[in-house]
Amino acid sequence: MISGLRPKLDLLSPALVDRIIDEAFSILERTGVFFENPEARALFRDAGQEADDKTQRVRLGSRLVERCLATAPAMIELYDRAGETSFRVGGDEVHFDPGSSGTRILDHATQRERKPVTADLVSIARLTEALAHLHFQSTALVPSDVPGEIADDYRLYLALLFSAKPIVTGTFRIAGFEPMRDMLAAVRGGAEGLRAKPLAIFDACPSPPLRWSHLTSQSLIDCARAGIPSELISMGMTGATSPATIGGTLVQHVVENLAGLCLAQIARPGAPIIFGGSPSSFDMRQGTCPMGAMETMMIDCAYAQLGKRLRLPTHAYMALSDAKTNDAQAGFETGIGAVLAALAGINVISGPGMLDYESTISLEKMVIDDELCALAYRLISGIVPREELLAEHLFEGFGPETDFLKSAHTRKWYRVEHLLPIVVDRDPYDAWEAKGGRSIADRAADRVKDLLAKNPPPLPNPALAGELLKIMEADARANGISVLPNLPAF
Repeated sequence: MISGLRPKLDLLSPALVDRIIDEAFSILERTGVFFENPEARALFRDAGQEADDKTQRVRLGSRLVERCLATAPAMIELYDRAGETSFRVGGDEVHFDPGSSGTRILDHATQRERKPVTADLVSIARLTEALAHLHFQSTALVPSDVPGEIADDYRLYLALLFSAKPIVTGTFRIAGFEPMRDMLAAVRGGAEGLRAKPLAIFDACPSPPLRWSHLTSQSLIDCARAGIPSELISMGMTGATSPATIGGTLVQHVVENLAGLCLAQIARPGAPIIFGGSPSSFDMRQGTCPMGAMETMMIDCAYAQLGKRLRLPTHAYMALSDAKTNDAQAGFETGIGAVLAALAGINVISGPGMLDYESTISLEKMVIDDELCALAYRLISGIVPREELLAEHLFEGFGPETDFLKSAHTRKWYRVEHLLPIVVDRDPYDAWEAKGGRSIADRAADRVKDLLAKNPPPLPNPALAGELLKIMEADARANGISVLPNLPAF
């Protein structure tokens, strides 16, 4: 039988891919990258590279970069909390997760943004668990009801309690890594179990242009030694913190990410690294970084192509919107992003549920975006021959009475071939009007309530829950915090 074709998007010619990578190698060797972290500079010196403590500049020779690329794995296996279901991160595998580290949540009832609290994080974890097309969860919001000193591990604590899916997370303080690592190791029964079956991805962001901060360098080192995958999040803004041209921004993106990759590999050869980012076009009129801009999406898809050329797993912030509410702009920016990211074969796509320049999460948008993700998955599954004959056999004995609505072929293949969305409106006008003529955001709000009511969280066993709480409370006490917010009971 003839197989189907997976549709694919490439924006760069092979010659341009090579040119971008060659220029990046040249900048790494001749100009270098700034590393604020003294341990990082010492590691580079031990690896035979020029690392100046006074200027913090590190120059990386091509031979070292090539050696580090050779030791970085092309495929990463990520596992759920039980360690049973695995997800391949690499090749053209595609996984969506909610965008992370938002500072506000959109309240559907008031249509206003507000600061999130513990209950919001719990709802997001539970909702992500119930949405089939979001393969990973994330520490999506920074809670306002706990002090910043413990916000990193508190977000992870809630994610581990209320969802079993793998987690995209990260730390905003060096001291936050240890309790987060300890929680992940507790789930796996120890450090070696965590190394064997990674449960979380840690984002690490360079500071454009060409600088890795003390914090993010340490995150790369710590994650490499623990066997936790690091996701490199270069964030150049065209004409502001990176060159104005897309090609120039791509060169800078490769430079920053390869510098981070090299640090992780010299800290521990074979450390799992994901070639990712959150770059953007820069709107000179408003001073904003529009994630829904076509130029932003072009940069994302192009650097993913570069990451694949370097044999690395890939990531991007796409399938999100700069809109402030769930309106037409939110739909078209998110939909275009989801489809382009899937066609580009980006492995980890962070963004569903996000609004307002990656700052806000909407539960209703998460539900809508889950259906957009389903559409994207349907597209890349392609047009597949379902039987040896496509249609010829269906027309044997064809006559005026032939009715495909009643055929066994339709019953067999309709639900395989066609998606049946829930919040997307396909009613005739009269039926839509009879149901109140409600918007997709209102229908999504009903869906949120229904999913949360019918899907109790997959709580860990009491022994593990107690161990996680013990780690969380110890870090809280170490930071002078005696009481944590109350959690909902189930």
